[in-house]
Amino acid sequence: MVNVRLGDIAPNFQTDTSKGKIDFHEWLGGSWAILFSHPDDYTPVCTTELSAVALSYADFQSRGVKLIGLSANNADSHQGWIKDIDALSPNGPSVDFPIIADEDRTVAELYGMLDHLDASNVDKKGIPFTVRTVFIIDPEKKVRLTLAYPASTGRNFPEILRVIDSLQLGDKYKITTPANWKKGDDVIVHPSVQGEKVKELFGDDVKTVYPYLRFTSDPSKKQTA
Repeated sequence: MVNVRLGDIAPNFQTDTSKGKIDFHEWLGGSWAILFSHPDDYTPVCTTELSAVALSYADFQSRGVKLIGLSANNADSHQGWIKDIDALSPNGPSVDFPIIADEDRTVAELYGMLDHLDASNVDKKGIPFTVRTVFIIDPEKKVRLTLAYPASTGRNFPEILRVIDSLQLGDKYKITTPANWKKGDDVIVHPSVQGEKVKELFGDDVKTVYPYLRFTSDPSKKQTA
């Protein structure tokens, strides 16, 4: 099992999906992406999660983020399951992103997704299903976030969107984001920014709480003002 760490290049693979066969790195191209796993098709928590992602798909697209799910079933099973997911929110958008068919757990093994906690989270052969992992991958194909939720707990996708906003803002400007930050809130001047560079980048809009903690307005707001 590969231990995928922050900063690693996301491991490549070739696989079948609900939208046909892909080479993962070719599919990524130069985009941000989120790879997120589900234990099994036709399961209650997974169905609500994929419905929630479909409903917020436009929010991810507006940030240039591709989405790809994974479940330990074949592509035909995924196609049937998608009908249930779409029916959960009949007035909302349909699932329009691929779901990896990982029946043999090849991708799950590659990314360390398999469940070693819940003894009941296995298939009929006793092979573990996946837990609810999330990998945010940047345009350089580097892993920027990893999360692992137990099979029993659905994910908070607005939080994942919040992390995307933080990462993209931090990549564009020399800032970090504080606890409970939301898009538009004040941000923190990156510790590496010192001396004259502070004024050059942020002007007089810096509030120093401690020498190591300096707040400034969300720089993207200044750009659109």
